[in-house]
Amino acid sequence: MLFPEKQITLKDGRSALLRSPVEEDAAEMLAFLKDCANETHFLSREIEEYTETEAEEAERLARTNASETGSMLVCAVGNEIAGNCQLSFNRLSRIRHRATIAIALRKKYWGLGIGTAMFKQMFLLAQARGVTQLELGFMEGNARARALYEKMGFRIVSYHPNAFRLKDGTLCHEYFMVCELDVEADN
Repeated sequence: MLFPEKQITLKDGRSALLRSPVEEDAAEMLAFLKDCANETHFLSREIEEYTETEAEEAERLARTNASETGSMLVCAVGNEIAGNCQLSFNRLSRIRHRATIAIALRKKYWGLGIGTAMFKQMFLLAQARGVTQLELGFMEGNARARALYEKMGFRIVSYHPNAFRLKDGTLCHEYFMVCELDVEADN
């Protein structure tokens, strides 16, 4: 599902563009994903687990853009992808009111308002699709992400103990959060 482009101003005054990624972004998207994995251990994959070729990544981006069950948004600052946010919709009628959201940002773009801007746009897209509950998971210790999620209205509802094992053997819990988008739908 394609996302309409939107220009935003970052907290440092720079301009950025929120848009759907295109197949030509494949090399930059792979570099972005590897950079994020290298900068933090809070992603579910290690840097060496990003083994997709540029062609495979281009195919994945094309499939996402053509999909009726998901949408990806990137934030481009100049020619560099600063962040991405993905929304995955459910097809089944009993869970169609729920969607999963995920986000990642390059470290040099943390604290500039990109996460908030991407979430706001994805919230609008989800509401337009009739979604009333967004869901996400985050790894124990990821205080920055948790603060963003709570600011956006998410609350912890459960956790999965020892869901992640880091390279050094440390086990970390995964916390699950939900955000109700339309409280009147429950009445």
